Amino acid sequence: MTKTMDSPAHELTATLRHRYGDAPDVAPTTPGLPELARLAAHRSHRAYTDRPVDVALIRLLAAVALSAPAKSDLQQRDIVILEDPALRMKVTGLVTGENPWLEKAPAFLVFCGNNRRQRQLHEWRGRPFANDHLDAFFNAAVDSAIVLQAFITAAKAAGLGCCPVSAIRNHAQAVSDLLGLPDHVFPVAGLGLGWPAAEGFISARLPLATTLHVDRFSEAGLREQIDNYDRRRAAIHPYAKQRYTEDFGTAAEYGWSEDKARQYSRPERADFGAFVRRKGFRLD
Repeated sequence: MTKTMDSPAHELTATLRHRYGDAPDVAPTTPGLPELARLAAHRSHRAYTDRPVDVALIRLLAAVALSAPAKSDLQQRDIVILEDPALRMKVTGLVTGENPWLEKAPAFLVFCGNNRRQRQLHEWRGRPFANDHLDAFFNAAVDSAIVLQAFITAAKAAGLGCCPVSAIRNHAQAVSDLLGLPDHVFPVAGLGLGWPAAEGFISARLPLATTLHVDRFSEAGLREQIDNYDRRRAAIHPYAKQRYTEDFGTAAEYGWSEDKARQYSRPERADFGAFVRRKGFRLD
């Protein structure tokens, strides 16, 4: 098979090169190339048409997402679909200041970690719960994150667009209270969902040399790689505004590393550990 400009192999190579600045070799005979190209071209969507999303479709996508792997088949993840407009407004209203696009998202979901069911099984079966430590929280959080990604993949396959909202953890207790989450159940992320109003763009990512390792972790050339990434990303899709200029002024060159350093220069979610403990988790 000859590689052409519109072949799946060429499409995937071009997408990865745009994403990372470089691309691994893509053999034209690689199985599943069209799907790999689709996955590599992932875009987040924060602008939607007015077309509503049928709740039956959302439930179908949730069923597909909940088919994702779960640690030891414990299935410690739940999805809350916010159908009540008043309740949704209360939940999203907590984070629309940071995410104003959410007001026009046709649907909103919250993905939760759930270690409660496991503990209930121990109570019902009369078995000791011998793993009351950090791993209980961690496993449920990871299970929820896996299902979140699976839902995003399913939504894209159905033609929908979406964007995760981690900012709900800035208000974890309030979200938990509004959704009636009991002990050992906690919000991991929200998800805005709708029919895309625009194609969106492919975000440039750190080069594979920075994040892909063989046999042993390596930081060789890290600073140079990040400097190059800053320049490449700024050329492709520069930041619309600089963060916290009242603290740090306006930088002549503003890239990813400066934005992220500024972002974490202010406390975020300093109360989240206390919230998790109030939910009954031990984090030692």
